[in-house]
Amino acid sequence: MTASHSDSLVVLFGATAGAYGAKLGSDERELILLVWQVVDLQNKKVGTLHKSLVKADNLDLSDQCREVSGLTPEGLSKAEPLDRVLQQFSQLVSSDLKVLGRSSYTLCSDGQLLIRQVLHPETSKKNYLLSDCFYSFYDLRKEFHTCYPSSAAVKDQTIKTMAEYLGLGTDEAEEDFGVWQVKTMVAIIFSMLSEGCNHVFAEPETVKHKYETGPCSKSETVDSETVIRARGLPWQSSDQDIARFFKGLNIAKGGVALCLNSQGRRNGEALVRFVNSEQRDLALERHKHHMGSRYIEVYKATGEEFLKIAGGTSNEVAQFLSKENQVIIRMRGLPFTATQEDVLGFLGPECPVTGGKEGLLFVKYPDGRPTGDAFVLFSCEEYAQNALKKHKEILGKRYIELFRSTAAEVQQVLNRYMSTPLIPTLPTPIIPVIPPPYTIATGSIRDCVRLRGLPYTAGIDDILEFMGDATGDIKPHGVHMVLNQQGRPSGDAFIQMKSADKAFMVAQKCHKKMMKDRYVEVFQCSGEEMSFVLMGGTLNRSGLSPPPCKLPCLSPPAYAAFQTAAVIPAEAAALYQPQALLPSTRTPQASAAAPPTVTYYPAQAAQLYMNYTAYYPSPPVSPTTVGYIAAPPGAVAAAATATHTPILPQPGALVRMQGLPYNTGMKEILSFFQGYQYAPDDYNGLIQLSDQARSVLQAPKEWVCL
Repeated sequence: MTASHSDSLVVLFGATAGAYGAKLGSDERELILLVWQVVDLQNKKVGTLHKSLVKADNLDLSDQCREVSGLTPEGLSKAEPLDRVLQQFSQLVSSDLKVLGRSSYTLCSDGQLLIRQVLHPETSKKNYLLSDCFYSFYDLRKEFHTCYPSSAAVKDQTIKTMAEYLGLGTDEAEEDFGVWQVKTMVAIIFSMLSEGCNHVFAEPETVKHKYETGPCSKSETVDSETVIRARGLPWQSSDQDIARFFKGLNIAKGGVALCLNSQGRRNGEALVRFVNSEQRDLALERHKHHMGSRYIEVYKATGEEFLKIAGGTSNEVAQFLSKENQVIIRMRGLPFTATQEDVLGFLGPECPVTGGKEGLLFVKYPDGRPTGDAFVLFSCEEYAQNALKKHKEILGKRYIELFRSTAAEVQQVLNRYMSTPLIPTLPTPIIPVIPPPYTIATGSIRDCVRLRGLPYTAGIDDILEFMGDATGDIKPHGVHMVLNQQGRPSGDAFIQMKSADKAFMVAQKCHKKMMKDRYVEVFQCSGEEMSFVLMGGTLNRSGLSPPPCKLPCLSPPAYAAFQTAAVIPAEAAALYQPQALLPSTRTPQASAAAPPTVTYYPAQAAQLYMNYTAYYPSPPVSPTTVGYIAAPPGAVAAAATATHTPILPQPGALVRMQGLPYNTGMKEILSFFQGYQYAPDDYNGLIQLSDQARSVLQAPKEWVCL
């Protein structure tokens, strides 16, 4: 039994199979020794001194451990495991308290490492339950410095320096390892209790039993000396998993912020805020400790970084997160028409939501459109587990993904969507993208190479550096990077060389050469094979598979950058409205009647190709939208005179519809656009129509599809 003002102390000392002293617990080695003794503070009496060896799972002792402790693997192999030793500890302490006539006690250790960095992390990993006495203890070094302010700083104190300061004549060599330390600590405590000092043990150190969730406001001040960045986390880890990794250290309320990537998915990093800098420094000692089979990197971070991830300003979010100690579940992929009743019905009575509808938070764009994401509160772990069992079950016609979430993730997702501008702004400068005078090579000549396994952060400059001397043999505009469904680098790239011999030499020289921290595979291929992959086909050991669709009007465009081009005047920039359009097929008469337009793209962009499958994302991920901007006639004329390449017409007469039900027919689409006019010849060249469909399209209407 313990109390805030205990009448007894249990002086505790321990050692691990690895580092000793200031690095105790930093190497994740297991506990192998516990020594303790009960001290009656009022009568200044002591109980029996106990020494217990602990059998570790790994009996390989470090050289420092062997030298300092004198212990051997043979001796430890006969000891009891940690859980049995902890049971014996509780029983023997209770027995000694009865002999001394005392009822309560508090642990007292030499510093904080044994309790915070050894006992709590090890028992957490082994799923042992620590008794309450290990959540409150006195740090003898701090108590000594409080009693003797002129002594050395707390971080520089050791049992030996404290004993020397008091002039205690103890010989470390005369006692067994651990016994001398406990006896000396008891002697130091009695000196502090003497009439000259009359020290009172009143404010013990505490260890939090559990991590407390809560919101964080951007207006808060976060000390940079209390924040760390954890990297290499499993993607499915939650804030509770991270708190368990830092078991024994006190994390601030709502102090775990899981980081998300640009697609709103976890990127394996988290920012953690501790209650003070001392706890942060102890957390840094857990660098490369393990969470399961993965080691976690721990680095310093800043308060600004934490607020950027975890801070929020929305009153709606603050109200949602005001219910403390709730388990948060994120739902992703909801139908846009889903209501609160639909979500509650999907979850069912076996996992009741805290507060009913008040426990639901739908994520929306600034204009109120739903994003398909929602967050749900549950009052206990059991209800949350029942909800997670519904992962990928169907609501309406969509499967729903459910994940554990955190308060910081709620803030991040809301901040990301609410900061999305309704009308995207155009970066400057702007240049016209006109069909280039060069084209992607085709044919069976193997004058190209394919790079596979590129780092996702690799750019054109990295590829050129990787190629080395062969850079001079690359054709102009011959580097083509392939994007994935989300419009991000896929790790593949194609390079057009000046000849097949040059391509062969590059493949031989650069195959499995390192780029940053990854090796890159380099294969020789033909222009035809390259073209097929850039348009959505696949190239593997089984052969070449063509793109799923080869309609010219649905083929994704190529982005190109030019050295010289006509720039849009600043006063005209406000006239440009982004339109998600694809080029349409028109008759020569229609093309002549309509004013020509030019597609524009930012000047700083490198030449990229988006794989065809980017237009068909799997729910609930949204693709990167490819925008086309119609230019004014003046800019078109300037562009036309600056190049001999004919300008293709780009009339604004075609839209692409996403999210259609799978059973949608032509009549439903026409009914959707009721009230607008359209030009029937637009569709004749776009899709293959049956006679019945063509008759419907060519019937007199008063609307056009814009």
